[in-house]
Amino acid sequence: MHRRPDAVLVTGDIADHGTPAEYAEAAELLARIEAPVLTCPGNHDDRAAYRKGLLDLPGEPGGADPDPYAPINRLHQVGDYAILMCDSTIPGEDGGALDDATLEWLGRTLDSLGDTPALIAFHHPPTVIHHEYLDSINLDDADRLAGLLAGRAHVPALLVGHAHTSAATTFAGLPLLIAPGVTSTLRMPWEAGEGLVDIVSPPGVAFHVLDEDRRITTHFRVVERPEEHAAR
Repeated sequence: MHRRPDAVLVTGDIADHGTPAEYAEAAELLARIEAPVLTCPGNHDDRAAYRKGLLDLPGEPGGADPDPYAPINRLHQVGDYAILMCDSTIPGEDGGALDDATLEWLGRTLDSLGDTPALIAFHHPPTVIHHEYLDSINLDDADRLAGLLAGRAHVPALLVGHAHTSAATTFAGLPLLIAPGVTSTLRMPWEAGEGLVDIVSPPGVAFHVLDEDRRITTHFRVVERPEEHAAR
């Protein structure tokens, strides 16, 4: 790239099995990126191992009695805007939810930001993506989130992962942008092929541009593997 991004967001499933070795490997890889790397957990992540191996935190910052299994919610200031990385995981389950503590943190943090543009990122999409299996393990009780977002004009968009397919839709009147997968791509019901995912599809990335009018524009790209580039 000819210009460094303001930040790189990883919206969950940083590990596959939530082991300390996986987080050690992820931390080493992410440290190579010459930009702030902001992460949130996914359903394959383990909160305690994630904290220790990726964030080096015993519990939620500032807590009097840190709980390593408490939701991992973090506010980041990036230039003139904010990014709220939220924890939508339910330990031990594939589906997701924003629990009471997370929703309370989200509302309180958005209030504290005043008019500062605030992007909200978490793992599980809060709306259907039109795939029977993925729709069965998306965000539960999304109406609570929609109610919290009502009237908050300083939220330009929601950024999520989980689905392993780049997609764009809306939720609560806001753009909802779904990140592509980096190890596999979801095979949609109308696509040819066998199995839930296509494991040979190239990794993907989404470039989000937030302009002065608080309009977000997203460009999706596939990323060539080194061996593919060398073969050309």
